[in-house]
Amino acid sequence: MDKQRTYVKVSGEFPGPKTRALLERRKQAVPLGIGNTTPVFVERAQGAQVTDVDGNLFLDFAGAIGTLNVGHCPPEVVQALQTQAAQYIHTSFHVAMYEPYIQLAEKLAALTPGDYPKKTILLNSGAEAVENAVKIARKFTGKPGIVSFTRGFHGRTLLGMSLTSKVKPYKFKMGPFAPAVYKAAYPYPLHRPRELTEEQYAAYCVKQFEDFLLTEAAPEELAAVIMEPVQGEGGFIVPPVSFVQGIYEICKRNGILFICDEIQTGFGRTGTMFAASYFGIEPDMITMSKSIAAGVPISAVTGRAEIMDAPAPGEIGGTYGGSPLGCAAALAVIDKIEREQLCGRARAIGMRIVSCFSALKEQVPVIAEVRGLGAMCAVEFIHPSTGKPMKDFVARLVKASYEAGVIVLSAGIHGNVIRFLTPLVITDEQLEEGLDILSGIIRQLDREDESNR
Repeated sequence: MDKQRTYVKVSGEFPGPKTRALLERRKQAVPLGIGNTTPVFVERAQGAQVTDVDGNLFLDFAGAIGTLNVGHCPPEVVQALQTQAAQYIHTSFHVAMYEPYIQLAEKLAALTPGDYPKKTILLNSGAEAVENAVKIARKFTGKPGIVSFTRGFHGRTLLGMSLTSKVKPYKFKMGPFAPAVYKAAYPYPLHRPRELTEEQYAAYCVKQFEDFLLTEAAPEELAAVIMEPVQGEGGFIVPPVSFVQGIYEICKRNGILFICDEIQTGFGRTGTMFAASYFGIEPDMITMSKSIAAGVPISAVTGRAEIMDAPAPGEIGGTYGGSPLGCAAALAVIDKIEREQLCGRARAIGMRIVSCFSALKEQVPVIAEVRGLGAMCAVEFIHPSTGKPMKDFVARLVKASYEAGVIVLSAGIHGNVIRFLTPLVITDEQLEEGLDILSGIIRQLDREDESNR
């Protein structure tokens, strides 16, 4: 823990005086319901590093909840934004159109899985993308029902909450929720019955979905299934490939659209541009946001042209949807991902994270599983004797980590998972320093707990 550090620096009292003053102002001006993982106020950020207002330097392993695959303030994106802002900031595509919207729509049609005509609507946020994908699915099919999955997360709007599985903090006392929304079971390989092989477990989960269509919602009433190919807030759960393919095939057979929610998995995070490619499926629609534009608010729904054309003019859209600044940023981001081969970099980062914590797992019994796809990795903590999720341990880990200079996030319905969303531009040296700090903290917390057992 006392090893000389190069990329982190947390000195003096933390939080520092400027941060404490801002925290007091935040308390007076900002609602309590807006949660904060850390007490950090950023002064500047670059790549995988964040500097706070008191001069402390952090390694960012959270990436603004998966928004910064190309890192903080990539020069190409900054330049694109400056150039666009000097030309025009906003005209509303509904009023006076602009070429960057068309360019980005064309690019997303080319990048997303499926060799067929596609069209794209550009919006503002991930939740808005989900809302519009559902609207389009209902309009195209003429059917109301939408199926999401246990532990899934699809946003904080009314429909987003309705599709989301975790009650606290996302839905508690905020109902009633949207009708015709159903929850199906999603695999959790860590809790696979040991008498089943991985393939048998996947087949069992597919059979559960087939039974669900008999007991909960008839296919004739379902417009779409929406699925995160790797669950995000739910704990970075990577389902069996055959499960995803099985649900996809059931949807095709029954005239149910398959919406792939790639808001957190997209743009290189899982080692391919979109996780749907890893699972070998061609979704009817894909929702995108987060890392599409390096932090500039923009989102998208790309889908089969005949589906996307179902709504009449004016039935979908929004004043700020597909803003010129967002389009310019997104085009620069995609160019950077392709030019610097960041999908491959994601695979390398993920291998190192999994290797680090898999080795630590042999020494620290509270680590129940190390998992991930590409650079979307997680470590789950379960008490080795009681089998209970260790939410308090993870809360202490997150706090000790940012106090030591590494920002990480928790996840999972029990809050007992730490997840890694490092920028894909992080250097090997930065990654190693952060992993070393986190490994040391986990060992220390485990020793403290062991002495109290």
